[in-house]
Amino acid sequence: MPVSVVMPALEMAQETGKLVSWLKQEGEPVRKGEMLLEVETDKAVVEVEAAGDGILAGVTAKPGDVVQVGRTIAWLVQPGEALPTAAPPDVATGRRSDTRISPKARRLAQEKGVDISGLKGSGPGGEILADDILAAANVVSGVKTRAEPLTSIGRLMAERTTQSWTTVPHFFVTRDMDAGALSAARERMLPDIDRSHGVKVTHTDLLVAIVARALTKHPRLNASWTAEGIVAHEDVNMALAMAVDNAVVTAVIPRADRAAVADIAVRRRDLAERARAGRLQPADIAGATFTISNLGMFEVDAFTAIIVPPQAAILAVGAIADRVVPVDGKPGVRPMMTMTLSCDHRVVDGARAAEFMRDLAAAIRSPQL
Repeated sequence: MPVSVVMPALEMAQETGKLVSWLKQEGEPVRKGEMLLEVETDKAVVEVEAAGDGILAGVTAKPGDVVQVGRTIAWLVQPGEALPTAAPPDVATGRRSDTRISPKARRLAQEKGVDISGLKGSGPGGEILADDILAAANVVSGVKTRAEPLTSIGRLMAERTTQSWTTVPHFFVTRDMDAGALSAARERMLPDIDRSHGVKVTHTDLLVAIVARALTKHPRLNASWTAEGIVAHEDVNMALAMAVDNAVVTAVIPRADRAAVADIAVRRRDLAERARAGRLQPADIAGATFTISNLGMFEVDAFTAIIVPPQAAILAVGAIADRVVPVDGKPGVRPMMTMTLSCDHRVVDGARAAEFMRDLAAAIRSPQL
């Protein structure tokens, strides 16, 4: 029986996906579980596995096409097996009407007052997409603009941060921390881990381990707000904010509270390399329970970060720099860094946040790794 290859829904509220490439040629045999195609979603470029065995046939989408989620774009058939007849148009996507338009674009057209009749779409088969509505809205208003095109990831980042900032009650707790012992631990571990695992351990790697272990003692910081109530997570799945072209992605180190620093370093390097190459897979970006965003390498002293729902908190890490601080009652110079914890007030109160930062500061002063 033929197996349909559909544009997958890899993210919540995803309406379309962009086909980046086919990893198999039409007419080539495919085994279940083999990587079949690459799709760019609103968050990352991911590789999609074949759902069954067969020969790739009936390909209807080419690289670069933006395709409605759920639409069949190819088939996996057995030798000599005929392709299925074309399925009826999908009512939900507007394909029974003369104007093909995505649901998101239809809503946007209503908001912007754009007449879609006669509007030429840039999607497959002339389907009208949200970008077409925005472009038409600028023409209607007579405003001459030069918009910088957004990637799918950049667009979703803008939407999600706006949603988080406007719906999640943020509050912030900031603390300066002595990073002398942290830097000493890195220098001590660097040669051994470089020799045994071929990776240079970073301050971020150490912080992932320390923060994850601290979270096990503060479960409210490793929880999520849901419609049913507050959900505490058993595992600490640490997300790291990583800069890619014109966007930021958060890649996940699972069960970081039980991982060795060397394993964290290897995983972090692998995620960073694949994120820059646009080759993250769905499992790389799913299941995070807490996020660290470190801008210290850019010499940023301090900043606040926006929570990634449904997580309850995110930790913003600034640069390590020498500062004059009290040392045993006298002025002294110590390597200090500023951390700012952003919290969802529905899940975490001020006292819990302060206790976490107190314990985190103690763990950084005396890292047990």
